[in-house]
Amino acid sequence: MAEAGPQPFIRIAGVSKRFGGFTAVNDVSLDIMKGEMFALLGGSGCGKTTLLRMLAGFETPTEGSIFIDGQDMADIPPYERPVNMMFQSYALFPHMTVEANVGYGLKYEAMSKADRAARVREMLDLVQLSGFAGRKPHQLSGGQRQRVALARALARQPKLLLLDEPLAALDKKLREHTQFEIMSIQQRTGITFVVVTHDQEEAMTLADRIAVMDKGQIRQLGPPAEVYERPNSRFVAGFIGSINMFEGEVVADGGGLAVAVPALGSMVQVTGIDAKTGDKVTLAVRPEKIAISREPPAAANSFEGTVKDLAYFGKDSLFRVALPSGALVSVSSVNRDRGRNTSAADWGERVWLSFAPQSAIVLKD
Repeated sequence: MAEAGPQPFIRIAGVSKRFGGFTAVNDVSLDIMKGEMFALLGGSGCGKTTLLRMLAGFETPTEGSIFIDGQDMADIPPYERPVNMMFQSYALFPHMTVEANVGYGLKYEAMSKADRAARVREMLDLVQLSGFAGRKPHQLSGGQRQRVALARALARQPKLLLLDEPLAALDKKLREHTQFEIMSIQQRTGITFVVVTHDQEEAMTLADRIAVMDKGQIRQLGPPAEVYERPNSRFVAGFIGSINMFEGEVVADGGGLAVAVPALGSMVQVTGIDAKTGDKVTLAVRPEKIAISREPPAAANSFEGTVKDLAYFGKDSLFRVALPSGALVSVSSVNRDRGRNTSAADWGERVWLSFAPQSAIVLKD
């Protein structure tokens, strides 16, 4: 008999949630492993927060079951679940010190006063706020308040920590720094984290796996690199990062298959295509997979156009190139040199675009 593999720490089985005639979550099944950093990613109204609230026990599934660590949560109230939640607003008590905020939930634990104080010190050490125990929330920066909320959520040593848009209130640079802090804390504690976010970069940085949600359903589930490099639908391709998409048709080409793309004015060589001749498909290419040059390249897929727009972002530049068909192609080019005019092209200049066959994504859905 084959040995059973690792059992999921969280099992969501056929879960739906309806509010009157509106279905917020529609027949979702999902397994999350112990110690995993998992992200629910999607736009506003996709059902991700409703699913998180059902894990916490704040909402009850209309249909389906939720198991945490092998236990059915159907009749378990929020305060008895091995779960804690960090809210988007942080919800710190303004009149309490950092120390009191972190230790607030421990008042209801069977712990001595000394043990509670030790746990609070441990949590403040974990989030690197040991020197801020006596401060009030208004005396802290946004990033420090976020870490206080995280310390408070971890203080009761939950088996599962739920984070609802945890970095939404932070500016870009602080958000990037805090992402790595959260990853480090999760790795050190080994606690299972489930993060809800609408920010694609945040999900891709934090998570071991991502579930992309839309209209109450999971559209794709997998590691960040898989979801980004091999999206399974037009929706996922368009939602995750920037991408160029063109309508096309699969055609026979020298014994193999290619995609005829009218907007590009030619056939496009692709690899690993799961389609047959005559299929209507979408050809997708990420901007960073496209090379831009002033001279015709020796490449399988190359197209001539004119630079219509150029945006300089410091570390890279974004070109929008108009093709003879009128189609616009976005191209990202890294600025590797400093203090020199080494731009791949300039406004109004005739250029050549090219990409490798393996860089093209062919989508049927």
